[in-house]
Amino acid sequence: MAVRRPIDVLGVPTPLGLRPPAPGRIPGTRHAPAALRRAGLARALDAYDHGDLPEPPYDPEGDAATGFLNGDVLPGYSRAIADRVGPLLSPGRRLLVLGGDCSLMLGTALALRRRGRCGLVFLDGHSDWYLPRHGGPRTAAGTDLGLVLGDGPDPLTDLDGARPYLQAQDVVAFGYRDGEDDAHATREAFRASPMQHVPIAAIRATGALASMRTALRTLASRPLDGLWIHLDVDVLDPRWMPAVDSPEPPGGLDRDELQQVLALLLAHPATLGLQVTVFDPERDPGGDHAARLVDLLAAAFGRR
Repeated sequence: MAVRRPIDVLGVPTPLGLRPPAPGRIPGTRHAPAALRRAGLARALDAYDHGDLPEPPYDPEGDAATGFLNGDVLPGYSRAIADRVGPLLSPGRRLLVLGGDCSLMLGTALALRRRGRCGLVFLDGHSDWYLPRHGGPRTAAGTDLGLVLGDGPDPLTDLDGARPYLQAQDVVAFGYRDGEDDAHATREAFRASPMQHVPIAAIRATGALASMRTALRTLASRPLDGLWIHLDVDVLDPRWMPAVDSPEPPGGLDRDELQQVLALLLAHPATLGLQVTVFDPERDPGGDHAARLVDLLAAAFGRR
């Protein structure tokens, strides 16, 4: 019989890693924690809600010192995330962090590093380790995976002298649909990394659940102090989840595949929790996709 572990919820309403969707506008991902709560998340999960971190100040201009958008704000905010997340990590419970954009990975990875050596299952429609070919500020949501593995400026990659926050061999990149270079960016560092690479093409060849079981067996063979799940909802096919900041083309996971994969991961005794990123309520004015995401999470946590 599956163990029904208590669930804690923490909101991190950050837009810091994303470009403005239009001049003068702040990315809508900052509204995701509130939208998911309105859709009944805490009740559906029977979770203890720890509230939100304050929304950080957003600057649409790049930071000259780091070369990143909001690069001057990200270090302090990432430490604040780590300070809140760290005490909530317990193998007897499950923590659900509601983003916000993928830049919150810096804070959660720092919290994991303080704990010891932890693994990461990175469920994302993007490879998130981009090196732009052209000028302009980089975005932490476009290269969060590279940053937590130590690739980037010291103010972002070496918080508290803890670089790298995660080891590449302890990471599984699962479900991405890009992975190749294009006119805008190279992903060479991502492809060369010793992490486990499980693109959507490999998943289609063997099945989502079978692919994750294989990846999880490899992770479980390592001396880890915990396992964390990153869920960028654009890993879903846009038929199931169009309300995202940067949609990928069709061909992503369907709802049942993602639910099964999450349920497998959340049931593993090493798993500490899950973060959900890049859901954009401004692209979901009726709240239908928020409700579907709540249903999916409730089922994955074994509450439905």
